[in-house]
Amino acid sequence: MKGFQGQSGSDYMDQVLIGDCVSVMSSLPEGCADVIFADPPYNLQLNGILSRPDNSMVSAVDEDWDKFSSFADYDAFTKAWLVQARRVLKPSGTIWVMGSYHNIFRLGSALQDEGFWILNDIIWRKSNPMPNFRGKRFTNAHETLIWSCRDRGTKGYTFNYDAMKTFNDDLQMRSDWFLPVCTGKERLKDNQKNKAHPTQKPEALLYRVLMASSNQGDVILDPFFGSGTTGAVAKHLGRHFIGIERDVSYASLSVERIRAVEALSSSVLQVMKSKRSEPRVAFGSLVECGLLTPGDELHSPDGCHAATVRADGSLSHSQGAGSIHKLGARVQGSESCNGWTFWHFKTDGRMKPIDLLRQQFRSACVST
Repeated sequence: MKGFQGQSGSDYMDQVLIGDCVSVMSSLPEGCADVIFADPPYNLQLNGILSRPDNSMVSAVDEDWDKFSSFADYDAFTKAWLVQARRVLKPSGTIWVMGSYHNIFRLGSALQDEGFWILNDIIWRKSNPMPNFRGKRFTNAHETLIWSCRDRGTKGYTFNYDAMKTFNDDLQMRSDWFLPVCTGKERLKDNQKNKAHPTQKPEALLYRVLMASSNQGDVILDPFFGSGTTGAVAKHLGRHFIGIERDVSYASLSVERIRAVEALSSSVLQVMKSKRSEPRVAFGSLVECGLLTPGDELHSPDGCHAATVRADGSLSHSQGAGSIHKLGARVQGSESCNGWTFWHFKTDGRMKPIDLLRQQFRSACVST
């Protein structure tokens, strides 16, 4: 049974698929997902009724999907869905699994048992956690997300480091995230104005997850789709999604929610990339394509040193000859030098670093 028909026209892309996550994943093609976000049942094992000091009841998770007869039963369930998750994840893909103290340690062990390689554990520190009404424990103010790649030797997985650094005011994004729980207008309600889903996650959490670990056009699989937060954020950010949900009412809720989401334009979804991710350009390429000509002079930033460009892409100076990096280090008496920022060329009466020429070369390659 399908819920939401996307633009791809496939049997599973941009769809909410209704059924047990293990059996549904087993029907999906191998390696079809770039990222998996899984928020599985927490196995809270709640006994009795939670009440506030004024004797009003606390809305808790007490549905059948969160009940397991034993830890062994929960572990078997975890192993079954992780086996299928690993099969449908691309070799370069990553998986996010989140939980509370009730289950996160069992999930972490199961991930490692199935061959996943843990990259980070993220602490989601809630800015507005539910108080501890019984007063017998510390207030549970965080949940944990485990981010893993498919294999220990996985290369090429997506981590938009520079985008996350820019997002965080040019500071490295840390592994502790301070975000509010889902409240207010974002919280979906049923016809009786009650919470439509007991564990709806905030869109801000999925926004950060997907911006960090996926790119436009990637496929995000959520085997525990619930109220559809993953699909809503994926659509908004120009990603595809595959949602799996066994509860028909939750699936219907998510379908309506996602239909109302507007996708951002491709131009505003571009993310900051590190220079290491850009194609390597040799200095000699600038000579080959005519951006520099043999015989041109390059200068140090202070104008104290001048070197001549040679036909083979080396530089000649009174202290010898060499690459832009080695000669730059030699004239400064240092062990190393970034020749791209050290050497400058003259244009319009001004000195500019040759790194600008490298950028021009890259742009020309992309446009052609």
